[in-house]
Amino acid sequence: MNKYLDILKKNAMLIVLVLVFLFFSILTKGQMFQPLQFNALITQNAYVYILATGMLMCMLTGGNIDLSCGSFVCFLGAVGGVLMVVKGMNPVAAILIMLAIGIVYGCVLGYLIAYVNVPPWIATLAGYLAFRGLGTKILSDNSSTGSLAPFPESFLNIFSGKIFSTKLGVTNTFCIIVGIVVCVVIVVLNFTSRAKKLKKGYEADSLVAVIVKSVLSVAVVLLFTLKLSKAGGIPVTLLWVALVVLIYNFITSRTVFGRYFYTIGGNAEATRLSGVDTKKIMFFAYLNMAFLTAVSSYIVVSRFQAANAYTGNYYEMDAIAACVVGGVSAYGGSGNVFGMIVGATLIGVINLGMSLAGWDADLQRVVKGLVLLFAVVFDIISKKNENIK
Repeated sequence: MNKYLDILKKNAMLIVLVLVFLFFSILTKGQMFQPLQFNALITQNAYVYILATGMLMCMLTGGNIDLSCGSFVCFLGAVGGVLMVVKGMNPVAAILIMLAIGIVYGCVLGYLIAYVNVPPWIATLAGYLAFRGLGTKILSDNSSTGSLAPFPESFLNIFSGKIFSTKLGVTNTFCIIVGIVVCVVIVVLNFTSRAKKLKKGYEADSLVAVIVKSVLSVAVVLLFTLKLSKAGGIPVTLLWVALVVLIYNFITSRTVFGRYFYTIGGNAEATRLSGVDTKKIMFFAYLNMAFLTAVSSYIVVSRFQAANAYTGNYYEMDAIAACVVGGVSAYGGSGNVFGMIVGATLIGVINLGMSLAGWDADLQRVVKGLVLLFAVVFDIISKKNENIK
């Protein structure tokens, strides 16, 4: 019995995700199951996955967060609008300039936090206020409407649209093939990972747990594949999200450098005394966050096909909520990319479901706040029960 309870506990948020999705499907009379809504779930929430990946790295170091990422998305969008829309600059050059600005900001922010010891929430709160003001100022100075558009098609095609696009309702064969390949890869990786752990004498999930995990993963992938195949094909944004997620999953789970983020969050002083440059890790966490914010700004601007002063509102909150709901500890030291994906998807489903149901924007914030609080309480109670055992 305890074995099955442990499986349920480890997959609690995944179960909640399924239940929430079914709830909104019933509430919206099946609209959530429409192919276009699956496409919207990806395209409208791509920024959550990318920003939450960066936020994960920050939170692992001790529950640290970045409050400036939403405003920075607005600022970079404004810069990109001036460069490409107003000045007519080549999109590739504009992309590189936006990325360079992101890296410079990341270096400054990382230096202030890691080496000057400015508390992260203070340093990023300053960025939250400054970049929102700068972004709004740039847009108002260059447009009477406070919005810059249209962006060049060559830029939009890099970060939006579909791969091998087909008409709505027509089955996209390429999408189906990709889905099947992904399912096979997931199953193989799950079982080979368990086999390697057992061979080396490490603790591994039970065979039942691996089977359940594989079946659930395959079911989700196949459902998304079938729906996206009817919605015109695979969104380009999904490729960007998948690329970011796979790279950071490898970094956090397969590299020594990635494990340092966990050890710092677990015990920073012990990590420092063991010879790890903790300041360097903290510096990289915020440099990385700024880099991913720049990537997110490309996708957000491409989605709206314009830069405006409202871009990035509450993005930082969605990213933090995705991490916490996905099992990333608010105190640091624990959490993983897979959990973050579940959390980001849950936030996306809640956003989409409430919008389709016509819920008021203020009520939506109340619901997301309660979900975040529930996730933190669940994390604290779970840790207390583990310590008692």
